[in-house]
This record gives sequence, C-alpha cells and structure tokens, in this order.
Amino acid sequence: MANELDEMTGPVNAAGRDVNVIEKQLPVTVGAGSLLFEILLWCLGILPGVIFLFMKINAANYFRQLQQKIQADASQIDNYLEQRVQILQNLAPLVAKAIDLDKDVMKAVAALRGGHLLDSERNELSSELDRSFGRLFPQIEAYPELKAHQAIAEAMRQNSYLQREITAARTLYNDTVNLWNRSLYEWPTRMIVAARNHYTTRIPFTASAETKARAREVFF
Repeated sequence: MANELDEMTGPVNAAGRDVNVIEKQLPVTVGAGSLLFEILLWCLGILPGVIFLFMKINAANYFRQLQQKIQADASQIDNYLEQRVQILQNLAPLVAKAIDLDKDVMKAVAALRGGHLLDSERNELSSELDRSFGRLFPQIEAYPELKAHQAIAEAMRQNSYLQREITAARTLYNDTVNLWNRSLYEWPTRMIVAARNHYTTRIPFTASAETKARAREVFF
C-alpha cells in the first residue's frame, strides 16, 4: 500500500501557506446522551451516582485552579511588558538629550502604560513597544557615541533579555490555554461540568499583522 502522505510526489502548494489564530471562543455543549448517562449511573445504584458526583466536584475544582494558573501566566507577561515600558521611558530621555529625537517617539513613549491588561490590550501594548523600540534603535545605531553610553547600552541589553522572557512567558501561557481547551472536551466528567458552567475555549497569544509582516523582512 502506498503512503497516504508522500513528500516526494506531492501534491504541494508552491506558494506556501500561512496560518492564523482564529479569534473565536467556542462554547462547550453536551447533548441528551450525557444526561442519560448520568441518569443511568443513578439507576445502577447510589454508589455509582455518588462516585460520579464527587468526580464532577473534582473537575469543577480543577477548572477553577486552572483558571488561576492562566491568570498567573498572563500576569507574568504583563510584568515583563511593564518592565519594557519602564526601560523605554528611561531610555528615550537619555537619547533625546544627545540628539534631536523624533517627537513622535516621545509621544508614543509617554502614551505607554503598564499594569493588568486584557488580552487585546496586552497584544496592543506589546506591538506599540515593538514599534517604539523599532523607531528608537536605528537612531541609536546611527550615533556610535550613544552605543558607547553605559546606561543606554545597559538598557538595550535589558530590552533584549526581556524580549526573550516575554517569548518564554507567552509559550507558558499558550501551554496552559491549550491544557484548558483540551480539558473542556474530556467527556464525560470535565465536559459535562464545563457545559453546565458555560465555559468556553480560550484564545492563545496572537502576533499582530504588523509583527508577522516584519518577520518576513530581510534583517541582514
């Protein structure tokens, strides 16, 4: 029997294929079969019904604890983003003292804020930080004396470190969101509990269209 997927003979898409995260939360639903399953357990005797009742209690506790884990993971991203905001706010005046810094850069820096964010606000803040650093760093590169400035050099190192930490924190957040989404559909116990509590799937981190476009640029 031939291989169902044969990388040597195709078919292939020569143009390639891009992927996107779907911005949609799916509600969990169960049908009459789940209700019938629970009724049958009680019909078999008190013990099976009581055991399943405790299983549902454990499942409800599991989801509550997992929600707190998702909150903690999201908060960690916010912490790193806030540190990047502080670095940018400290770095921009140092550069502005040495050169005539673009006023738009300073306006963008002044508008940034930290703190607890919604997912959409977190992505927006992250994109704005990338844009602000993207406008600031070329001006630093154009002035060797600025690159030699100890405070500026340290701020650039800290920014590079925080970018890596944000990537790692986003990966952890996505892992927990993936665990949540998979757990919602584990029938019977967790899926029944999720449906009764009107839980929905969660959306993992998504990069902005601008960031994805920049990733395709030639850097070297």
